[in-house]
Amino acid sequence: MLAKAQEKTYFRFDYQILVLAGVLAVVMITSAVLTEKFFTYSNIMNVLQQVAMIMLTGSAATLLMISGNFDLSVGTVLAFTGVMHAFMSKNGVPTNVSMILSVLVGSGFGLINGYLVAFLNITPVIATLGTMYAARGLAYIIAWVDGGANVTTGLPNDFEVFGRSMAGSVPVFIIIYFVIIAFFYFVYAKTTLSKYAFAIGGNNRAAVLSGVKVGMVVLVLYLFVGTLTGFAGMTLASRMGTGAPNVGADFHFDVIVAIVLGGTSIYGGEGSFFGMILGALIVGFVGNALNLLDVQFFYQIVVKGLILIGAVLLTRKIKDKLG
Repeated sequence: MLAKAQEKTYFRFDYQILVLAGVLAVVMITSAVLTEKFFTYSNIMNVLQQVAMIMLTGSAATLLMISGNFDLSVGTVLAFTGVMHAFMSKNGVPTNVSMILSVLVGSGFGLINGYLVAFLNITPVIATLGTMYAARGLAYIIAWVDGGANVTTGLPNDFEVFGRSMAGSVPVFIIIYFVIIAFFYFVYAKTTLSKYAFAIGGNNRAAVLSGVKVGMVVLVLYLFVGTLTGFAGMTLASRMGTGAPNVGADFHFDVIVAIVLGGTSIYGGEGSFFGMILGALIVGFVGNALNLLDVQFFYQIVVKGLILIGAVLLTRKIKDKLG
C-alpha cells in the first residue's frame, strides 16, 4: 500500500513538473516574441544571477515547508547579513572573515526561528514575522550607526571580489550556488532528514510516536534556511558593492511562490525539489519580461500574486485528478 501511495505521489509530481516545464517554455517564447532583448546572453545571465539566490534559499526552504513550517524572515535576513558584511569589512574585519561571520549571522537567525517554533511552540507566522521586523530594524540601525542610509563608502578593495569574479563568462558565485543546490538535492532525495521532514509534515503526531525528534529536525531545517539566506545576503552585498538595509523586501515572497508553484503543499507532507527549481525560473523570467516591457512595479506585484494563487489552484487540480 505504501509503495503504491509513493508511486502515485511521484507520478503526480512528475506530471506537475511536465506542466511547469511547459509553462516555463511558454513564458520564455512569449517573452522572446515581445522583446528582442530577452534572449541575449547578458539578459539570461542577469536572470540566472537573481534566480540563483531564490533557488539557494529555496533548496532548504522546500524541506522546511514540506515539514509544515515556513520562514517569512528570509528577505530581511538577506538584507541584514549584507549590511553586517559591509559594516564589518569597513571596520577592519578581513573580508574573508567577514564573509564567514555574515553567513553565521544568518545561521543565528535560523536558530532563533527554529527555537521559537520547535521548542517554544510559537506558530511559524508569528515567530518569523517577529524576526523579520527585528532583522530589518537592525539593518537600518547598523546603517545609521555607520552614518548613512547604506554602508557604502570606505569598503575595502576586495569587498566586491566574491560577487563579481568570473570563471570565463559565468559568475563564480553561480557555480558555487549550484554545487550547494546539488548537495541539498542529495539531502532531499537520499537522506533521513528528508524522510523525517515528509513524516512531520504528513502527520506530526505519528512522527512523534515513531520516535522522530521533531523539535531537532525542525530546528536543523530552520538553521539551513538561515545559513543559505545569509550566504545569499553576503553575495548580494558583494555584487552591489554596498550593504543596503532596504533590499530583499519581496525575497520571501519569491521563495514561497517558487516552492508552492513547484508543487510543495502549504500544509506540508509533500513537495518537489525540481518543481521548486522550475518555479524559481518561472518567477524570475516572468519578472524579467515585465521589466523589459517597462511594466510598472505595482503591476508586477499583482502578477506575482496571481501566480501564487494559480500555483495553489494548479496543485489542487492535479491532486484531485490523480487522487
